[in-house]
Amino acid sequence: MPGLYLHIPFCKQACHYCDFHFSTNQSQKNNLCKSIAKEIELQKKYLTNNNLTSIYFGGGTPSLLSAEELELLMTAIHRNFYVDVPAEITLEGNPDDLTKEKLALLKEAGINRLSIGIQSFNDAVLKFLNRAHNADSTFSCFENARSLGFNNISLDLIYAIPGQGQDDWRKDIQAAISLRPEHISAYSLTIEEKTTFGNWQRKGKLEQVDEETAASNFELLISMLKEAGYEHYEVSNFCKPGYYSKHNSSYWKQENYLGVGPSAHSYNGETRQHNISNNAIYQKSIEELKVPYEMEMLSRENKINEFIFTTLRTYWGCDLAKLKSNLGYDLLQVNGDYVHNLAHRQLASLDQGILRLTSKGMLLADKIASDFFVETIKN
Repeated sequence: MPGLYLHIPFCKQACHYCDFHFSTNQSQKNNLCKSIAKEIELQKKYLTNNNLTSIYFGGGTPSLLSAEELELLMTAIHRNFYVDVPAEITLEGNPDDLTKEKLALLKEAGINRLSIGIQSFNDAVLKFLNRAHNADSTFSCFENARSLGFNNISLDLIYAIPGQGQDDWRKDIQAAISLRPEHISAYSLTIEEKTTFGNWQRKGKLEQVDEETAASNFELLISMLKEAGYEHYEVSNFCKPGYYSKHNSSYWKQENYLGVGPSAHSYNGETRQHNISNNAIYQKSIEELKVPYEMEMLSRENKINEFIFTTLRTYWGCDLAKLKSNLGYDLLQVNGDYVHNLAHRQLASLDQGILRLTSKGMLLADKIASDFFVETIKN
């Protein structure tokens, strides 16, 4: 079932690791929200099914939205789409923004799932990452959310941070588990070129954590969360039973979704499109009733590769029968030896036509998927 993603491209300050599209100048925030509301109307026919099962406010920092801005966007959504009851409606936020007053506002607006950017419970690490909050605000934010009835909360963590030892990472995981969130996302820090960390790396002031340390962090994460009752349902995502992210899972299951706002991506099974990553040009185009996007027609090879890449990341696995019936590609016929090699090395299992990566294989998910990629298929 289709989902809707809204990119809110504003932040209080720039985290040293982030290369997402955002601006720290919030002077045009209200006007840009009006443009996003207009884009929702302009794009409403992109999805053949207008029955939304998930809505996701991402960014940037959507918790910076005012009550007026959030109401504007929610009104536009309900005016142009039918929203399932109960649809999953997620908003990303930072602990310093999520005051009790703001949380009450979000609850009133219909937000029923929070994704809170914790990243770490260590104040020194938070300062190194240039986060605006501290550990105390994390705990108070979470307690306030619970007291207001939010019963579906996800926490974001980052590992493989330069200078962070294994014991420090263990404490972060323990702190997250102590809050008993329904969902935890954890990402290995990647130093991107156009970030502060990227600049430091070029100047020799920062080095990426080595792969062995990152793998050790990942293995500890899997072990501790499994012991605490969390299911490892996607490479970077863990949940209590029944609390997987419906919206993000739609990406991995290749379901259709519409993305609105600067830099947002959309997918309808045949094409993939992405909006321009420039707020001013985006607003001007929307004023002219034009959506500024680039579109890619997906070839059969594109579809095969995306199917393999997205499904192998999940515990639902890659359905080889579905791959063959939908796209006419027999992965076992082409790569049978490699599949059996992966099974022999305990990196994957093949059960009733479903190819799944093991926890050990999850460490190499991108590499394994790329090994299966096809370039050109002769008909």
